[in-house]
Amino acid sequence: MTITAYALAVVLDLFCLFLGYRFLCRPAAAAAGYGVRADPGGDAGAYLSVKGLRDGTLGLVGLALLAFAGARAEAWFMLAVALVPLGDTLIVLRHGGTKAVAFGIHFATAVVVLISAGLLFAV
Repeated sequence: MTITAYALAVVLDLFCLFLGYRFLCRPAAAAAGYGVRADPGGDAGAYLSVKGLRDGTLGLVGLALLAFAGARAEAWFMLAVALVPLGDTLIVLRHGGTKAVAFGIHFATAVVVLISAGLLFAV
């Protein structure tokens, strides 16, 4: 179970880094994948960059906690970070995104992050 807990945490942290990169470097595609279209050349461009920075930073902090503070610190971090995809679920629903994206991507991600936290607490 220890290998699974650490592997899932690393995969989730690396995924956050990937999302950050995608929102910073390919904002239009990233916004469409998020579930709410946005024009990176318009007013939304700054917000897409903010999301990219946020996601990338969460990935780096998660990896640093896992490497230098251990599983328990990462578990608490994952528990707190689960609020982000839960909030993303509400944002997508509120701004005209589909329920399939809101629940199939964002809510499902929150569930996986909570599972990761539970596994890390069990280590």
